[in-house]
Amino acid sequence: MNKLKQNLKKTAGTDDTGRERLKSIYDLCVRKARRNIQLLAEDPKSAAWAADGNYFNFKEGFFEIGNWTSSFFTGMALLAWRSTEDELFVKEVLRLAPYYREKVFTRFMDTHHDLGFLYSLYSVALYKMTGDKDHRDVGLRAAELLVQRFNPRGNFIRAWGRMDEIESPIGDGRMRTDDMAIIDSLMNLPLLYWAGMETGDSKFQQIATRHADMCLKCFIRADYSTNNIYRFDSKTWQPLGDPNNGYWARGATWAIYGFALSYGYTRNEKYLEASVRIAKKFIASLDEEVVPWNDFHEAAHPERLRDASAAAIAVCGFQELARHRAADAEITGARRSLLARLCNDDYVDFNEACWGVQKRGQGGKNGYTSWGDYYLMEALDRELNGHETFW
Repeated sequence: MNKLKQNLKKTAGTDDTGRERLKSIYDLCVRKARRNIQLLAEDPKSAAWAADGNYFNFKEGFFEIGNWTSSFFTGMALLAWRSTEDELFVKEVLRLAPYYREKVFTRFMDTHHDLGFLYSLYSVALYKMTGDKDHRDVGLRAAELLVQRFNPRGNFIRAWGRMDEIESPIGDGRMRTDDMAIIDSLMNLPLLYWAGMETGDSKFQQIATRHADMCLKCFIRADYSTNNIYRFDSKTWQPLGDPNNGYWARGATWAIYGFALSYGYTRNEKYLEASVRIAKKFIASLDEEVVPWNDFHEAAHPERLRDASAAAIAVCGFQELARHRAADAEITGARRSLLARLCNDDYVDFNEACWGVQKRGQGGKNGYTSWGDYYLMEALDRELNGHETFW
């Protein structure tokens, strides 16, 4: 831990030179977002991750079950539009509007909980920025579909699978999914909070808080490490446990950021306290590299991987804690150090021919991830420009 503290201090990056470095990476994100949003508008797909950074070779289509990632590209484009006022960004984002409408009104296959990732960074963001009520209508429809995934007996939003099916296709086989929740879901709750504020319908916030309370009960261990997947008894809907027993770095950062966002909407102190405690455990689990292992429980595994995307999400979570005056010196120092490390050449690809920005994002064989790029850009935008997020 002493080596880590020395590294945190050394890489804090708060002087003018450090700020210029952050600005250069942000400008890189803007340039790559410009090309990527044009490619996405031409050929809508998930473009989730790539070992070589070439996202648009990824075969998953926009309307396929597994697509939860398209909006990381639209989110980056909208961040770029806000900071540059270049109308090309919004023009290309708007070309996708028919696809987003069709996905929830006519072709949505009712198979996963990630509507928040998809629609907070598209329809909700566009409505907030333009006031166009068509985007509001699409965002509210997505929130209604997410509500339908709520299991009232278990108080959880089901992670995967059609609601009229017990099992779902996973990989080359099938797996029971009607009894499963996942920690990523905390980042989808802002869609419900927003819908409740827009409509005045209390059901959205009630379901969001019931699910958040379940996450408090089931996903946080006694030492404030976090579970990833959680199963429930399909007869009584009482909690059973995490079948994997890992300590997934990205899951921890979803929890840090997600609980902080829930506090922002509800002002319930228990969510803020949980976010801070999970953050402290996460920081204590880092080593001198600063960027976390993919799974802290497998840090000694010979094929272990770093996860730069988790580091970027952590920075965003720490920024949200700072907004609520809940970030002490330790959290503030970790935020600066993680961001400085992520902006090192070890983790940034300056090659303009590569679609991706962030290297070692733990996508597939530790390649590039669309979510890692987005959260890095969001973190930089907030650090440099002080803008509000789309969540």
